[in-house]
Formats: sequence, C-alpha cells, structure tokens
Amino acid sequence: MTVLIIEDETVAVKQLINYLFSIDNTIEVVGQLSSIEECVEWFSLYKQPDIIFSDIELLDGNVFSFLDKHEIVSPIIFTTAYDQYLLKAFDTIGVAYLLKPFTEDQIKKALAKCALLKSENKKSYSEDILTSVKSVLKEIAQNTYKQRLTIKLPNGLYLLPTASISLIKADAALLNAYDFFGKKFPLTGTLSQIEQQLSPSVFYRINRSELININAIEKIENQTSDRLAIYLKGHKESFIVSTAKTPNFRDWIDN
Repeated sequence: MTVLIIEDETVAVKQLINYLFSIDNTIEVVGQLSSIEECVEWFSLYKQPDIIFSDIELLDGNVFSFLDKHEIVSPIIFTTAYDQYLLKAFDTIGVAYLLKPFTEDQIKKALAKCALLKSENKKSYSEDILTSVKSVLKEIAQNTYKQRLTIKLPNGLYLLPTASISLIKADAALLNAYDFFGKKFPLTGTLSQIEQQLSPSVFYRINRSELININAIEKIENQTSDRLAIYLKGHKESFIVSTAKTPNFRDWIDN
C-alpha cells in the first residue's frame, strides 16, 4: 500500500508514520508534502498513491484550493484540528475525517474503511459517507474544549480561564498567553498543541506564531489587499493575518 502525507507539522508527520508502520510495516510512504505548491509539483510528476492522509490548513493555504482544481482519485483521510471543513471534506474523495489529536486506533479504522470501499462487497459510498459524517458530528458534539489553562508559576499554579485570553504567542522557544489587560502568562507545550485544546469558534491562528480570541478583537484594518491588521484589547501593537489565512479568517469572523 502506498501512502502520501500532506501535512506541514513535522511532529504530526512523525506521529502518523509511526502509527502507520505499527499498523502495517509494509506500508510505503511515497511522499511528505507541506504546501499547496509542493502538491501541484508532486502530482504532476508521480502516480497517485493508494491513500492520501491530508491536513487542511497548510503553509500556503487551504488544501481544498488544490483539490478543487485537480482530479484526485485516491481516497483521502483528512487529519485536522478544525471541524468546520467536515462537509466540504466529503464533497471531495474524502472517506474519513479525523480530528487532532487522533489515535492509532482511529488510523487503523480509517484504513479499514478504505479497504472496505475497495472490496467487491462494499456498501454504497453514499451510505459510508453518511456514517462518517454522523460519527464525526457525534465526536464534535461530545468534545469539550479546555475552559482553563494551568499556569506554572514560581510560587505555585494559577488557573487561567480561556475566556480571559486575548492572545497566545509563540516567540522562538517561548510560548505565552496574554489576558485582556496585556498581562503575560508562560505556557508549556507548542502553539499547535494549545490550539487543538481551544474552541475553533473562539480562537483562530492568524499566522504561524499567533492565536487570537475573537472576543478580544477591537478593530480590523486592511493592511494590503490580502492582509489584515488586527488590534486586540490590552495590546497597543497590531497583529497581522498572513496572506494564506486571510480568506478563511474573513469566513471565521462572519460565522
């Protein structure tokens, strides 16, 4: 079985490969792509794989901007931290939609589903899609995002309500949360890990290093035709939405 991985986070790629090899050590990973540009080049040169594992938000944009323009026949297992693309995923050749952080068992079941769809005794694709959608919607409904983060301070622990966080910013090896008054709190882990623990309807990652709370937004200004400057409560400086994120950010604030 040949597998192509479309994912821009190195840790996520390594974890997925470990799961795949643990499930079936004969699996051949034929490529690891991290951007739309790499996808365009790869598919112009190589035969389509048996299965594609794909994140949705990549370095230079949304993977659907590629899928909508290219004829992909390989079944796709989407792996993402965002639930809002569920229906769009099944408009394509998507056969499974796994919310991060996913488990090895979820990967195993997704691979089994692909095998079932290829078998002669498979049920109809539409029925399988309906089952997948119901399954993910149930998972989303049951999912509880963090209501507070534990902050380790020299004199003990402090519980920071996520509703009071205006910004989470990664700066080199440091990760800090800021409240609505601009007070800084040190966090552990990575920005991606924190992002997965927070509600995507409230928090949005506007670029690779900054995650903002929609309720902290005071003003939005056009910086250029495809970039926005965001002003948050408790902060004098503006924060820039990356070019790749701008279209999705506009959709996010409208929902």
